[in-house]
Amino acid sequence: MPSDIAVEKKKLKNPPLELHYLGDRVLRQVAKRIAKVDDEIRQLVREMLQTMYSQDGIGLAAPQVGIHKQIIVIDCEPDNAANPPLVLINPTVKQVSRDICVAQEGCLSIPGVYLDVKRPQVVEIAYKDESGRPQILKATDLLGRCIQHEMDHLNGVVFVDRVENSLTLAQELSKNGFSYQAVKPVV
Repeated sequence: MPSDIAVEKKKLKNPPLELHYLGDRVLRQVAKRIAKVDDEIRQLVREMLQTMYSQDGIGLAAPQVGIHKQIIVIDCEPDNAANPPLVLINPTVKQVSRDICVAQEGCLSIPGVYLDVKRPQVVEIAYKDESGRPQILKATDLLGRCIQHEMDHLNGVVFVDRVENSLTLAQELSKNGFSYQAVKPVV
């Protein structure tokens, strides 16, 4: 269910929220569920969208901007003004496919690092939209991967925790100024 929240898809010189980067403890904290979707939450969603577009991202989870709430914004077509973004509040995975696919991922919190990650091909989630209405969504391809990536952030997991090739991971992190010690492998 696309969002009703109107935000111009453009880069701002000074985005409203500040991104946190790999190594920052806030990225490792588990986000809290939102009890009530109100105007304050909708304003936060607007600011998250503005920040995401300003950083050329296609997804952003609230913990990445230091806010421990279960909110995700996604827009797999940031250059398409007609395609509204997706707002996921309190998302939960209902089911995932057995089929696994490997694709390259990147993250606004780890700029310059792009590595292969295995994830289920299809994910079905339940969530609330920006009006507080319950929704169910089944997603594949880039959208499905983006949802899983951003939902990881809500649980204190970043995509590098899922990278299996530790040598390549260490090299890429080092090349981009990040510490391999900041990785917490997901078993």
